[in-house]
Amino acid sequence: MPAQHVFVETNWVVDCFAPAHLRVPAAFELLMKANAGEIELHIPGICLSEAPKPMRTKFQPRRHADAIRAYLRKAREEDKLTTETDLAVRQTLDRYEEDVLRHLERLEESIATLRKENGVDVFSLSEPMLERGLSLGLERLELKPFDNAVLAAILVRAAEIKKGAPASELYFCELDTDLQPWDSNGNIKPPLAKLYDDARICVYGDFSMTSPQRPDG
Repeated sequence: MPAQHVFVETNWVVDCFAPAHLRVPAAFELLMKANAGEIELHIPGICLSEAPKPMRTKFQPRRHADAIRAYLRKAREEDKLTTETDLAVRQTLDRYEEDVLRHLERLEESIATLRKENGVDVFSLSEPMLERGLSLGLERLELKPFDNAVLAAILVRAAEIKKGAPASELYFCELDTDLQPWDSNGNIKPPLAKLYDDARICVYGDFSMTSPQRPDG
């Protein structure tokens, strides 16, 4: 069976290293498959440094916890909750905040462990990748600079893999609509689609690698 190489980027890091109750199972499953030797997982190193900031914004617990606390105050005023229930819920909220904040404080340390995970290739931007990024900037892809850099890194790394092992199968799990070769209506974006086709990269819009359905050949 040909070796399977799966590319991911920042959104995978976010979903895989989210607080446990918010972690996306399919994202974590990719890491487990890499550890088991079923796939080789590839991620540009710049994605590791980009992930913590949006994670700290997205997963801040205070907003959600304070909304429930506001409800508790109103419910107690209307005698809808007993004192014991109110206390139990508040204690749970306090623990929830403590656990999530502790998790967010250790983000960089946790994410850095990817460099030591079996089956995971965290690669730095090389000179050819930087040069490819410059050329992509002239192809009217309308990408943000970071997305442009990620795309260039993946295309060059994919070519390196194919050169060393032509039979390898290449996949890109991408939730970011900017880097997906189709628009919100499912219509193909010709320039971007051609780049992936030329690189022999099959793009999926999820981490379970089921959508869209892989075309024959």
